[in-house]
Amino acid sequence: MTAATSSHSTSLMDYDEVISRYDPVLGMEVHVELGTATKMFCGCPTEFGAEPNTQVCPVCLGLPGALPVVNAAAVESAIRIGLALNCSITPWGRFARKNYFYPDQPKNYQISQYDEPIATEGYLDVVLDDGSTWRVDIERAHMEEDTGKSLHVGGATGRIDGASHSLLDYNRAGVPLVEIVTKTIEGAGDRAPEVARAYVTALRELIRELGVSDVRMDQGSLRCDANVSLMEKGATEFGTRTETKNVNSLKSVEVAVRYEMRRQAAVLAEGGEIVQETRHFQEADGSTAPGRKKETAEDYRYFPEPDLEPVAPDAAWVEELRATIPEAPWITRSRIQKEWGWSDLVMRDVVNADALGLITATVDVGATPDAARSWWVAYLSQQANTRGVDLADLAITPVQVARVAALVADRTLTNANARKVVDGVLDGEGDPDAVVEARGLAVVQDDSALETAVSEALAANPSVAEKIRGGKVQAAGAIVGAVMKATKGQADPARVKELVIAACS
Repeated sequence: MTAATSSHSTSLMDYDEVISRYDPVLGMEVHVELGTATKMFCGCPTEFGAEPNTQVCPVCLGLPGALPVVNAAAVESAIRIGLALNCSITPWGRFARKNYFYPDQPKNYQISQYDEPIATEGYLDVVLDDGSTWRVDIERAHMEEDTGKSLHVGGATGRIDGASHSLLDYNRAGVPLVEIVTKTIEGAGDRAPEVARAYVTALRELIRELGVSDVRMDQGSLRCDANVSLMEKGATEFGTRTETKNVNSLKSVEVAVRYEMRRQAAVLAEGGEIVQETRHFQEADGSTAPGRKKETAEDYRYFPEPDLEPVAPDAAWVEELRATIPEAPWITRSRIQKEWGWSDLVMRDVVNADALGLITATVDVGATPDAARSWWVAYLSQQANTRGVDLADLAITPVQVARVAALVADRTLTNANARKVVDGVLDGEGDPDAVVEARGLAVVQDDSALETAVSEALAANPSVAEKIRGGKVQAAGAIVGAVMKATKGQADPARVKELVIAACS
């Protein structure tokens, strides 16, 4: 029934047995760090990666007498997230103080929303691996501020256990957050881990499409907490839940949920009790480890924030924002795939390369879908990997890529020289036309010059010329190659082949 993990000696039940004996119940809490220029309640910048404690002020440090002011851009982003999740927007709500002490929370409380969140009662339809749709009901989305960051030094794991000392960086303290909380997710059975991963994947794509966050899990701008409990088959009450905190990749969401299901099932089957606690996901082996006992709402002693006025978005403004909500990315993909006649495999490669938006923008300025896909998914993806940047951060625009594709299409450039043009653009040598002129990469259009090069190549390769004259047309490739070398790649191979065959006729 069980196996043991090497890292924590934890018993795990076989997954098929888990599903035969228990019904999993999930709840997902996702924190989205908003991409505003300043923090939630002060004017400090929010740039990621700044030197520690250089983006702080009396407000976000919680110094006496400092008063918060709500960031209007953050409120707008929160409303747009709520609308994209099909939520109702609360016409009048207040912030609250959530009281707890941690070293990285300088005020000893967090300004959040409690019983009056900005958005409630929504849903998100997510697409599973087999193409079916699963509706995840959203309970609420509320605004709050982020905490600082603790760096534990001297230990082997980077956690406080075993560390010799800890350092605190308050740059992140006060950065705007929206926390999105689902209702309980029941009935998923053996697909519960897949549903969890698909939900976070869809949420990440949707929020990125809104443009309100870069949702980079590796940098903490999207953080997922997965609540998992088990019910015995036929039971009517939920089991005790655990909350696995800050799972930082989409795959890890699925792995963490599956692990907790197997761990909890083994504990229950052996007559034990599940402890309501937070747990930490271990990337190294996909396990979870105990954290702290999980607080309840009463433990936080919520009360209305006395220094902030209520948030009361005007109904007309909310409707204006509703008009800005884009089409869901998975709907866009399905529509584009049909319009462009791409196979599932082609679309998968495009999505994996994170290139669909760039391809669409390139098509919008004149390129064909296949030409745009070829450039972004093949050559430019390779260049991004080589240069160590994201595809979207390459120093080339969809307009420039479309221009290169057009130069190839009208035979101004060969494919080989087109790549040289792209390299020139990436290296800062100017737009494609400027690179073509500066490097002398345009195709030779003068047939007389090509005929001379063909004659010289035939004269230098009499045996090949004889084969062509004898009807072995495929032998012309050697002559074409010689001409291309002689013209430094500036000849049109198709035109050279025509001239070779004509010269040997």
